[in-house]
Amino acid sequence: VQLQASGGGLVQAGASLKLSCTASGRTFNSYAMGWFRQALEKQREFVAAITWKGGVINYAPAIEGRFTISRDTAKNTLYLQMNNLKPEDTAVYYCAAGTGLITSSYSDARLYDYWGQGTLVTVSS
Repeated sequence: VQLQASGGGLVQAGASLKLSCTASGRTFNSYAMGWFRQALEKQREFVAAITWKGGVINYAPAIEGRFTISRDTAKNTLYLQMNNLKPEDTAVYYCAAGTGLITSSYSDARLYDYWGQGTLVTVSS
């Protein structure tokens, strides 16, 4: 299984970015797909998650209303649309895939089986 994240970059506060994560190596019908981020000298934190079938979506309170998670099953790609970016959103963003998760566990990074390599998002003030 491979997860390939892309789309990061350097933007000014208030700008938008759309991250992509291309998944390959298996079918993901039974998987939850998540985005996590890790800022410098901080722990990895949950951003958003969606079931591959699209029935359940979960967001971290810090980004709710600004970020939107989605997926395109035909392209095997997970997305994170990030609007109104803030300097505190600066981090390396990782995509992840996990099976057997329940809604209350989507934010637990330990339960995800596969991880992408991360893409850096830098938001300047």
